[in-house]
Amino acid sequence: MNNKVVLAFSGGLDTSFCVPYLKNEKGLEVHTVMVNTGGFSAMEESEIEKRALLLGAASHKNINAVDEYYNKGIKYLLFGNILKNSTYPLSVSSERIFQAMAVLDHVKEVGAAYVAHGSTGAGNDQIRFDLVFEVISPETKILAPIRELKLSRKEEIDYLKQNGLDLPWEKARYSINQGLWGTSVGGSETLTSSGILPEEAYPSNVTQDKPLRIEIGFEKGEPVSIDGVVYSPVEVIGKLNKIGSEYGVGRDIHVGDTIIGIKGRVAFEAPAPLMLIKAHHLLEKHALTKGQLYWKEQLSGWYGQLMHEAQYLDPVMRNIEVFLDDTQKFVTGTVMLELRPYHFTVLGCSAKYDLMSSRFGDYGEENKSFTARDIVGFTKVLANPLKIYYSVHDND
Repeated sequence: MNNKVVLAFSGGLDTSFCVPYLKNEKGLEVHTVMVNTGGFSAMEESEIEKRALLLGAASHKNINAVDEYYNKGIKYLLFGNILKNSTYPLSVSSERIFQAMAVLDHVKEVGAAYVAHGSTGAGNDQIRFDLVFEVISPETKILAPIRELKLSRKEEIDYLKQNGLDLPWEKARYSINQGLWGTSVGGSETLTSSGILPEEAYPSNVTQDKPLRIEIGFEKGEPVSIDGVVYSPVEVIGKLNKIGSEYGVGRDIHVGDTIIGIKGRVAFEAPAPLMLIKAHHLLEKHALTKGQLYWKEQLSGWYGQLMHEAQYLDPVMRNIEVFLDDTQKFVTGTVMLELRPYHFTVLGCSAKYDLMSSRFGDYGEENKSFTARDIVGFTKVLANPLKIYYSVHDND
C-alpha cells in the first residue's frame, strides 16, 4: 500500500485535526477534498482550500456535486414527497451518500490507498461514509481518527497548537449543517426530549411580515418556474430557500431512529423542500389516480427509509426510481402558495392533466355520468360482501 490518503474535508475542527494527525502520526501524504452539495459559497470554498493547505495537506480539491445531488437524489425525494416520520425532508442524510461517492472518485484520481473522514462514533454519518467506501472500493482502507481516538474538542485544539497551528476555533453554540435540500441545527436543546430552540439558533433571520403569494410551476414533476419566470430546478430550490427563510417557514424538529439504534433529535430549516413537497403533492392529487397515489406512498416511504439508512446503492432504489419517474409524466401545472411569518399555505393549483373534471360531475353538487338509480344498484353490489359476512356472524 502507498502512503496517500484522501480526507473528506469540511474545514471544521474535526477534519482540520485529521490533517496533521494523519500526516504526523500516521506518516501519510494527505490529500483533502471538499464536496459541495449546496452548502458552501465560492468564497467559502476558497477559504476551505486555504485552510487545508495551511494545515499541511499535499493538495486540495473542491468538487461541485450540486447537480449530481439533485438529479440522482433530491429529484426522487421530491417525486416521492418524502418526509421521514411525516416531518423531515432528509436534508443532511441524503447529502452524505453523494459526498462519499465523490470522495471516492478523488481517491481513484489521486491513486490513494487510504480514505478518511472526520465523523464521530455517535451518529449516522460514519455509517454512510463507511458503507459507500466499503461497497464501492473495498480495497481502500478506511481511517476515522475522531471516531477512533474519542478526543474532546479541547484535546483536538491543543494538538493543533502543539503542531504550530494556533487557529481561531470559536465554539459555536449550535451545530449547523447547510445544504441545498435544507439545514440541520443541533444544540444542547436537541439532546433532550423537551428542549426548545430559541430563535437565534436558526441560521436565517425573519425579516418579512406581510403575506406573500407565489406561484410555482412544475413540468413532469420537476420545479421549473417561480411566478412565471423559468429557472433550472436547482435555481428554483435556491430561490425558494431564500424567499422562505425570510418568513421563517420550513422550520421543525425531527425525532427518529438512527442507523446505530438510538433515538435522535434535530431541528431543521428547509423552506424550499417543504414548500415544494406540499405543492408537488397537491398537483399529484389532481393528476394521478387513486392506485398511483396509494402505491407511490408505499414505495416512497421505503425509498426514504433506505436513503436515510445509507442503502442508496441497493439496486431496489433504482427500481423504485423507475416507478417514480413513470408516475411524473402528467404532473405538470402551477401551484399557488401564500407565505406568512413561520407559516405557509398551499392555496390551489392549475393542472394540465387535472382529473378533477367537471365533465363528469361536481362533487356534492351534480353527477353527469350516471343516474340516481345507478347509485342505488351500485350501493347494493358494494354492500353485498358485508351483508353476507354479518348474516353468517349475526350472533358473534
